[in-house]
Amino acid sequence: MLQFNLDEANGVPLFISPFPVESKIPIEPGDLANVDKVKEVDHWALPELQDNSTKWADLSCSGKLKRVIVDYFGKLVCLIGLLYLFICSLSFLGSAFRLLGGKAAGEAFASNEVLSNPVCGLMIGVLATVLVQSSSTTTSIVVSMVAAEILYVRQAIPIVMGANIGTSVTNTLVAMFQAHDRNEFRRAFAGATVHDVFNWLSVICLLPLEITTGYLYKLSGVIVRSMNLESNEDAKVELIKIITKPFTSKIIEVDKKVITKIAIGDSSAIDDSMIKHWCETTEVTRLINVTMETNVTSEMSIPNASSETMNVTTLQNITSLVEVTDKIPLTKCSHLFVDTELSDTIVGIILLAGALAMLCICLVLIVKLLHSLLRGQIAIVIKRTINADFPGKLSWLTGYIAILVGAGLTLLVQSSSIFTSALTPLIGIGVVSLDRAYPLTLGANIGTTGTGLLAAMASSDGKLASALQIAFCHLLFNISGILIWYPIPCMRKVPIRVAKIFGNTTAKYRWFAGLYLVLMFFLLPGLVFALSVAGWQYLVAFGVPILTIATLAILISVLQVKAPKCLPHFLRTWDFLPKWMHSLEPFDRVVNRMFSCCRKCPCCKKSRKSNSYDVSHISQIPLQDCNTTLDSIKITSV
Repeated sequence: MLQFNLDEANGVPLFISPFPVESKIPIEPGDLANVDKVKEVDHWALPELQDNSTKWADLSCSGKLKRVIVDYFGKLVCLIGLLYLFICSLSFLGSAFRLLGGKAAGEAFASNEVLSNPVCGLMIGVLATVLVQSSSTTTSIVVSMVAAEILYVRQAIPIVMGANIGTSVTNTLVAMFQAHDRNEFRRAFAGATVHDVFNWLSVICLLPLEITTGYLYKLSGVIVRSMNLESNEDAKVELIKIITKPFTSKIIEVDKKVITKIAIGDSSAIDDSMIKHWCETTEVTRLINVTMETNVTSEMSIPNASSETMNVTTLQNITSLVEVTDKIPLTKCSHLFVDTELSDTIVGIILLAGALAMLCICLVLIVKLLHSLLRGQIAIVIKRTINADFPGKLSWLTGYIAILVGAGLTLLVQSSSIFTSALTPLIGIGVVSLDRAYPLTLGANIGTTGTGLLAAMASSDGKLASALQIAFCHLLFNISGILIWYPIPCMRKVPIRVAKIFGNTTAKYRWFAGLYLVLMFFLLPGLVFALSVAGWQYLVAFGVPILTIATLAILISVLQVKAPKCLPHFLRTWDFLPKWMHSLEPFDRVVNRMFSCCRKCPCCKKSRKSNSYDVSHISQIPLQDCNTTLDSIKITSV
């Protein structure tokens, strides 16, 4: 059955087709056969941003002044302000997750016996970074544990790899706020998940290599030993926080040291609140007399025996001077929750709801502003500049320059999450292509390790070597991943193609984005962690069959596209399997039934009925009376 929907803007019928098409072929009266000849549209091509405003030459002097002040300068100021609030909302989101899951993450780190299993360490790194919303926090906890000799550096490397994966959850969450437009959602979700895909593929390749050879541990150790290590307390540079802290510190301040204390085994910190109450403290060392009961052994002569002695142990009170360091509060914090009687969990829930609302509002307004700013010649110039390659034989160098640009911008904002989250809406609206976003994301992975190196340089002398070695492990891991998945063209296409598959799936089934987020960042790491804790036998028993089936399915799917004649006839499609095993359509029907309340609403029914009409009996409609061609009919896809 064919169906035409009525375009609410201009009344033009919209033909709903199961395939994306272009409208260039005229319809003959009473004939729809030419529809099959229509060419497909590339949904991954950057859209043309139309400029419907009045031309500059046709504007009056006041109109030109208004356009410069309001449309250009005013909107640019609004965009900068929204970006500021967007970055602050990410900070609030991280604080909320720390309040809700920070102590749980610290307790997970405290289980050092579990961390001796590299797979457990990897999954704890993923889950902890998702909970605290910061790979830098996870890395700093690991550094403290290594410095306290709770963990060895080699045990900490899988945790750092997991932190690399967990930090990409933020931009995946940001992409979900562009679900209002199907094609924007397709591009934005692919742009976010290309980061996830690269991180997972790098871990799959490099974790077994590290377990068997220890190359990251050995190479980073050589680098650290060759350096003349001197602690530099001024090495910690905070660029973006200098701008955002005046605002964020008025709402909430979280004491991240509580997580570190729990991780290194300080049981007294479990009952401490993570909400910071004193922003400035000082330490005072004083001497006090401490009296303790001590067993004292001395020689005593035996009565009636002039030359014989014996050892006698007596319990005596011995008083000695002991140094005690007291923390004296100086300045009380001035944030919104400083004197609250609410628990950390309640404050975290309130902060999470506010941060998500703020993030959503800022993102919607940013996208709308970018749509209005990036029009006409401005859009053409920006798109050409960002997505252009170097001319001639230097075109291969473009991607590597993009990696350096991504690394530099990430160093500037001091967070890969902020950079990739700001990049995601640009990919969605079509300003940055997915092929260009990929090297920029790889650069962000390099840039965030630079932040870790700066933080390591600020460590005390006792922690400096271990902090630097872990930071170098993080850097070498990302460089190794880039060397595997970028220089060779065929390998470079793998993360991009997988991300496009996720983008196409999400555009068709929008609920898939939420499923992906929960599955990849919570259920899968949690399940693998639980199996690892149970024992390697359980992990192998469950993991090997699943990995074998997944590998075979991927291999057969590739052969179905590239060389179907190499396969038996029944394997050339997946139709021999039940539909739920090779299609999300049955699950989509279930999800649609679950959210069918709005569809049963009389108002919604009336609205849909007025905007669509059935043409199942198309032969009964005299198309010659329509007097139209496909040039006047906008054909879209569902």
